[in-house]
Amino acid sequence: MSPEAANGSLVVFAAPSGAGKTTIIHKAMELLPDLQFSISSTTRPRREGEVDGVDYDFLTDEEFDEALEQGDFIEYEFVHEKRYGTRISRTKPLLEAGKSIVFDLDVLGALHLKQLFPSALLIYIDVLSAEVLRQRLIDRGREDMEEIKLRLKRYEMETEKAKQFDVHVINDDLDKAVKEVVDIIEKFRRKDQ
Repeated sequence: MSPEAANGSLVVFAAPSGAGKTTIIHKAMELLPDLQFSISSTTRPRREGEVDGVDYDFLTDEEFDEALEQGDFIEYEFVHEKRYGTRISRTKPLLEAGKSIVFDLDVLGALHLKQLFPSALLIYIDVLSAEVLRQRLIDRGREDMEEIKLRLKRYEMETEKAKQFDVHVINDDLDKAVKEVVDIIEKFRRKDQ
């Protein structure tokens, strides 16, 4: 898909696991209801409360491979031993309709999307420290200590890559972070018009 197909605004979020990115995205989209969410595909198992086709397109490895072979991915990455990707078939109709699209990607996928669409806005959600992130991961209780160690190790790479993002928002206070994100998006879209 060529960058010329992008008639709308692209807002790309990335964050370390446990930084609150998904919560911030959902709250920002409640305040900016014209935003459209780009549903990514993944090979990871569905978590409790997640809906296929709403939170993610949950694919088997074989289905992911088939979409790859058909050239249906704008970008994809391996994250925590599972694959995640943005499919052209999901994104192209929104871009052609001039929609403002929100992407929830890992840092590498976000940087790849920025290469394809230089006008995209990259927002990195971060925490105050690796120790804060560690405690959040423990508190949410989804990962064992071995998985938490892997996520913290990845955090080092993510914070380095995040230096290439347009803006950084520290999620130390959720309401403040949501307000900051909404203000950033509104300013970006005003400039984009």
